[in-house]
Amino acid sequence: MDRKTIKKLRKIVGDEHFTISREDIICYSYDGTGQEFPPDAIAFPASTAEISSIMKLAQEASFPVVPRGAGSGMTGGSLPVQGGLVLAMSRLNRILEIDLKNQIAVVEPGVITGDFRNELKTKGLYYPPDPASLKFCTMGGNAAECAGGPSAVKYGVTRDYVLGLEVVLADGRIMQTGVRTAKGVVGYDLARLFIGSEGTLGIITKIIVKVIPLPQAKRTLLLLCNSITRATQLVSEILAEHQPCTLEYMDRTAIKIVREKIPFTLPPQVEALLLLEVDGSHQSVITQTSALKEYLEKAEGLVEFKEARDENEVASLWTARRAVSPAAFELKPHKTSEDVVVPRSKIPELVSHTENLARQNQLTIFTFGHAGDGNIHVNIMLNKEDPDEKEGARVAKESLFRKVIELGGTLSGEHGIGITKADFLPLELDPVNMNVMRELKKLFDPQNILNPGKIFPLT
Repeated sequence: MDRKTIKKLRKIVGDEHFTISREDIICYSYDGTGQEFPPDAIAFPASTAEISSIMKLAQEASFPVVPRGAGSGMTGGSLPVQGGLVLAMSRLNRILEIDLKNQIAVVEPGVITGDFRNELKTKGLYYPPDPASLKFCTMGGNAAECAGGPSAVKYGVTRDYVLGLEVVLADGRIMQTGVRTAKGVVGYDLARLFIGSEGTLGIITKIIVKVIPLPQAKRTLLLLCNSITRATQLVSEILAEHQPCTLEYMDRTAIKIVREKIPFTLPPQVEALLLLEVDGSHQSVITQTSALKEYLEKAEGLVEFKEARDENEVASLWTARRAVSPAAFELKPHKTSEDVVVPRSKIPELVSHTENLARQNQLTIFTFGHAGDGNIHVNIMLNKEDPDEKEGARVAKESLFRKVIELGGTLSGEHGIGITKADFLPLELDPVNMNVMRELKKLFDPQNILNPGKIFPLT
């Protein structure tokens, strides 16, 4: 990026909102994967108009532009792998509208997801997508990756709530797409196309989402199981008769690393647990909880089940659950985290396969995640300085992905593809599918300046 271009960028966003300092470059060179790719510069735009001007300049000067939210992604989606300009969206952080009568909201991409949910709560409304990083991840990043979370088993993921978008295209044109209504089938569903596109087709500058009434009540149950296999089998059995809003799973290793945060004493024979919640009206929650407890009293393979007695115990349980991923580094210095999805009935077979991979490759591998929708997080822990562990992790990852496809699953449920899964895309997508996607990318971004190097394998 030459001096002339840098001068023009400074003029667009203001000198105080543009940087090429080494310290800032380092801060914006990595994400949740731990990999580092330094950009040439970082801009902090405050409006759609500024982003439009930046994209027109990028088209003219031919430099990459990588939009970035909180950098919490787990597949490298916000990494500037070809340098260029990081477009930090932190100043676009306003909740523009909450329409109580029509139950929609309009937000800018830099709004923190947890802050948005908290604001809605004060108005008796609810936005269900709840990724583990909700206290710091952004609505724009969630849309770019189609984030999910524990509530997806009942309520769905980000794409199920986005009604419309404002998007700046690669050439600087500003497009409004989607609707503000419950229905709308005018033309192609371009809004849906941008959800999960990882900033490769356009830059999201406004998001219209539907919201729903805040559930009146919720109950939280902890199911302690005597084997991992039995815990994963219970998932399908429970969902055949009940509709929890959350059904999370943790294996023995995940339990071990957050045990001190769990507000109950766990018997030594516990090998896995399920964290289950039901919500709804006061009466429906009473009815659901009663039916669940009656079922669980008779269920085989349960050591015991406990109900959280108050908000403090509920908070402690969720603190433990959300701490699993960061606490994993107590085991090894590096982690490969995969968010694969299989049909719920296939979860036992998937988890069994991961245990075999751990033994065969002499690795530490543990599983946890959103069992209610088949989205299991498989974590391969290793020391990258050890060549045997590094090679074992590579072999295990490919074997895992092949098994997931064999079981009728998908390689990513909510983390996206980024750079860490790109080489494995052909395992899931046939050549026609891949070609159509590449043609779409070329149509929207003919110069390949929007987040280049993401999603598609390089060869």
